[in-house]
Amino acid sequence: MENVSFSKRIKGWMMYDWATQPYHTLIITFVFGPYFAEQVIAHLSASGLDEASARAQAQSIWGMGLTISGLTIAILAPILGAIADGTGRRLPWIWLFSACYTVGAAGLWVATPDDFPTITVLTFFILGMIGVEFTTIFTNAILPSLGTKEEIGKVSGDGWAWGYVGGFVALIIMLLFFAENSNGVTLLNKAPLLGLNPDLRQGTRFVGPYVALWFIISMIPFFLWVREPKSSGIHIAAAVKTGLISLGATLKSLPSRKSLFAYLMSSMFYRDALNGVFAFGGVYALGVLEWSVVNVGVFGILAVLSGAVFTYVGGYQDRKYGPKPVIIFSIVVLMVICTGIISITPDSVLFIPVAASSSIPDIAFYICGVGLGAVGGIIQSASRTMMVRQADPERMTEAFGLFALSGKATSFLAPALIAAATTVSNSQRMGITPLIALFLIGLVLLVWVKPDGEEVG
Repeated sequence: MENVSFSKRIKGWMMYDWATQPYHTLIITFVFGPYFAEQVIAHLSASGLDEASARAQAQSIWGMGLTISGLTIAILAPILGAIADGTGRRLPWIWLFSACYTVGAAGLWVATPDDFPTITVLTFFILGMIGVEFTTIFTNAILPSLGTKEEIGKVSGDGWAWGYVGGFVALIIMLLFFAENSNGVTLLNKAPLLGLNPDLRQGTRFVGPYVALWFIISMIPFFLWVREPKSSGIHIAAAVKTGLISLGATLKSLPSRKSLFAYLMSSMFYRDALNGVFAFGGVYALGVLEWSVVNVGVFGILAVLSGAVFTYVGGYQDRKYGPKPVIIFSIVVLMVICTGIISITPDSVLFIPVAASSSIPDIAFYICGVGLGAVGGIIQSASRTMMVRQADPERMTEAFGLFALSGKATSFLAPALIAAATTVSNSQRMGITPLIALFLIGLVLLVWVKPDGEEVG
């Protein structure tokens, strides 16, 4: 079927995580997200809105972009997954959505500070989000073919850890040589490379084209080494019909497949909460602690580095104990971290007052970043191996389409709850509190999830 060795196929598959992690790390969380908030705040303040309201509204607008992309993915993911299973082809879909990823990321270059085009920027951001989420569905569906039930937990963990290494390297390069602070210099105290104009924030805006180029280069081993059987010859129209029929039957059967149904529901809530923490962490630090984009980037370095180390270790725990205990432990730790984040202000830590000039709040937030990166990677890796255990092996892409649906069906929920709580309270701190409740719901629903899926026979 292919001339590529099995080990090369695994390495090629792992390169997908390396290629896409910078979108999450640099664009959503630690560089572009805070820059977006910074520019929206500046323009709203210039229009006469008070600063506190401007910061809250910027967080709400960012949430709107995440909500729109999430709903789009939720609607289309299971349908496209079912169609892909019908044709037996996944790589053509990966090519298609890789193009969306590249165009969406590169398009963020238009985010000029002089006349910030909020709608255009959100449009490119949403296109990139759609690209990264849909390519993830089809690459995750390849995971079961890379080892036994016990081995894939380690493969998944290694892949996710390797992705974190990629995110770490990409972020270090960005902060050292391109992303400028308010003084127009990078972390090396120098102007951005390539003659990029710091007055126009070209160093920070370069994050879009940079992430797109990183993806293009990094995906070369994936497309060279990850092969699949030739097309089954099924016409696309027949595949659409067959796929939709199969998807309908799967959806109807979910209530009777209690373990799978419970897991999809559980992951719907805890992954939504996790995405909320990552998506709003940088925006929160910029607004509450008044950090610069570079400060948030350092926070990101610590989070990504801890993620690379601990996710690799988590892969061993997944293989030894299975994914369910790993997920439970991770959710509990994430709830503690969220509580810690809410307790941090410029003059308090764990709700205990500190001196106004104290660096303790900054240090505490950095510690939360280390914990978030460590546990966030572990739970995401274990989640996809748990999905493999719950799914029908013959309908794996459809299953990961449903997995994406469960992760996006309420993807509007965390951003919407954060936006609503932030707007009502006019406080970014109070806006984060709904995430704890979402984690708790996900934890409770895991009670009905069987570690190895439905019993056969």
